[in-house]
Amino acid sequence: MPQDVFSPLMILLLFLSVFGASHACLPDPASAYRFTGAVCRLTYPAALVLNEKTTKVIEAAFQHARYPSVKGEKSLSFIGRVMYGLDNLEIHNLSIGQSALQLRPGEGIVLEISNVSAVFRGSIQYGYGSWLVSVAQSTDFEIESQIDLGINPKLYCGEGKVAADTSDCYLNFHKLRLHLQGDKEPNWLKKLFTDFITFTVKLVIKRQICKEINKVANIMADFIQDTAEQFLSDGDIKMDIGVTAAPVITANYIESYHKGLTNYNNASAVINDSVFHPRQLTENRMLYFWISDQVFNPMLTAAHQDGRFQLNISGAELTELFKTNLSSTMPDFIRKCLLESGSPELRVWSSSVPYLNTSTLGTTVWGKASGQLHCGSQGTPTLSFQTDVATDITVSYADKKLFLHGNPSEIFVLQAELPLQHQPLLDEAELEFIREAVEKIGIPKVLSVLEIELTKLMDKQGTNLFDIINPEVLPLDGFVVIQMDFGFPHHLLVEFLRKTLQ
Repeated sequence: MPQDVFSPLMILLLFLSVFGASHACLPDPASAYRFTGAVCRLTYPAALVLNEKTTKVIEAAFQHARYPSVKGEKSLSFIGRVMYGLDNLEIHNLSIGQSALQLRPGEGIVLEISNVSAVFRGSIQYGYGSWLVSVAQSTDFEIESQIDLGINPKLYCGEGKVAADTSDCYLNFHKLRLHLQGDKEPNWLKKLFTDFITFTVKLVIKRQICKEINKVANIMADFIQDTAEQFLSDGDIKMDIGVTAAPVITANYIESYHKGLTNYNNASAVINDSVFHPRQLTENRMLYFWISDQVFNPMLTAAHQDGRFQLNISGAELTELFKTNLSSTMPDFIRKCLLESGSPELRVWSSSVPYLNTSTLGTTVWGKASGQLHCGSQGTPTLSFQTDVATDITVSYADKKLFLHGNPSEIFVLQAELPLQHQPLLDEAELEFIREAVEKIGIPKVLSVLEIELTKLMDKQGTNLFDIINPEVLPLDGFVVIQMDFGFPHHLLVEFLRKTLQ
């Protein structure tokens, strides 16, 4: 089966494994619910897991910060006028003790990073003079530091995405000592001067570190959302997961609201009557995804229009499938085709846009499937048929594999004929065989192929690198809830840091 066959449906179901015209961010979540196709709820235990890796991001912010040259002058008692210039400031020997996180309802996140130790090195040009002494020279310096860092990020809706404002940022310096090269024990005059320079450096470090943290925070927010959009897109079929309102923060979770709009051929889906409400999600698992049927159906439409729902089976594989034990008698023309023709081939495809509806019993998918049986000839088929099918499907994920469980509820053979025979219409027994073959051979085969291809695609996207713990897919009325616990996806952190530090 070609890799891209059924790809949009794969992408559709990939949403179950993780994480055009559109409305701008609305002022409050309640007004945005009806325009929301997907919701992500990250609970406090999950935030703690993510916070375990926060130090790596903070390290990136420190190391990636570019400290500008600083020049100035000031009059100091006993010294007179002081002129100074700091250049080539770099950070070395960085280590971070620990970080702690709290969720502050209605406000933001409280993040405290303690015991950040680092040595800053650079060069200094300085001059000071009075009637007592006059000095002018250039030398290298280093600054020993020990810092506590506090950040109170606010999450908001910026240009249709979740954005972070970390302007509420402070550094508490437990130690900040400047040493001129070869002068670990300066006299009182130099100490007065270095104390002043140290104070100036403290302001520079604070300004640049907080500026870089704000930059890194927004790079991370964009990285996560861009990664998710790429994860949910394939070829010409794209997914807009821009936010409909600013995220909500409670003491127990962070919740974000997303459009979930399919874009295909410059046309975008529209959602304006979503049924989402926060009470539909609980707080006992680490991560939740709420996904509306209004996200799934436009993807099915785009996939159908893009000609993705096709499957060809031929040769020994096809012959083996028809060894399935059926209660109906196999028609002679099918038996001859399978046993006597050199290369039998069955071609099936969707002949109308599939439609799905989710309820507490599962997700029911309706669609029309057409098929042709070719018996060694690439021209006119031996058999041509069309069926109307409804199948109840449930989804599960275990051992890094996706499983689709199908139960056909309705199968009707709408049309069937034998184009090469003088009497092209099939009799009742032949129609019943086709109906039973669709039920017991066709639908299980399509689902098994989807399972394999979906798992391959999920692995390609890196899902197998996540430590997904006890995932559950819960079908409800008009939407699906996916809930799970997880371990931190280290590969995403590595990729983020690689891109950040380029």
